[in-house]
Amino acid sequence: MVKAYILILVDGGTLSSVLNEIKKISEIKSVDAVYGPYDLIAVAEASDLDSLGKFVVTKIQSIKGVNRTLTCPVAKL
Repeated sequence: MVKAYILILVDGGTLSSVLNEIKKISEIKSVDAVYGPYDLIAVAEASDLDSLGKFVVTKIQSIKGVNRTLTCPVAKL
């Protein structure tokens, strides 16, 4: 199982709708609005890195209002 933090930048005026859409995605374990260079931080889990990448592109980046994402897989040290 791969866990990742996904930082999401959204277009102005779309934060609420993007947040609600992201909450519906089964791979998302939590999502919070934050202050700073990104607007949302989501915690996601996927079976492997390929699945993680595919779900970010197909399910998050396809949401109207999502401008940019930064995916940070958790390191197991």
